[in-house]
Amino acid sequence: MKKLILMGKSGAGKTTLTQALRGENVTYKKTQYINYGDFLIDTPGEYAENRHLGAALALYAYEADVVGLLISADDQFSLFPPNITCLVNREVIGIVTKKYKGNPDRAERWLRLSGCKTVFRVDSVTGDGVDDILKHIGIC
Repeated sequence: MKKLILMGKSGAGKTTLTQALRGENVTYKKTQYINYGDFLIDTPGEYAENRHLGAALALYAYEADVVGLLISADDQFSLFPPNITCLVNREVIGIVTKKYKGNPDRAERWLRLSGCKTVFRVDSVTGDGVDDILKHIGIC
């Protein structure tokens, strides 16, 4: 089993995806600090949005086997610059959340531009696509 860290802007769906991956009831909950758990590390969006807090994400990435970059299908922009994945010596996957809203194709293009070779599309509320991520990290 691999440990997965989730990174993305506020509202991207990191905590909702965390709940879905753990098989919990999905409820809105604002992440205030880095939640280091069993096979998941959930991070606050503010850490990705603020360059002063971004160093914490870099440090926690070394605690994980896989880095998951999240972009919601209804996001209007990407926080992740082109080829950012080369800065991490871990596998980096892209995750498009809210796949039934907005523009999931655009979100996937942004993740691929960032360097993600593997991209998953999920809807955490319905659970669609969640099993694919669990299989990828060796849970199923």
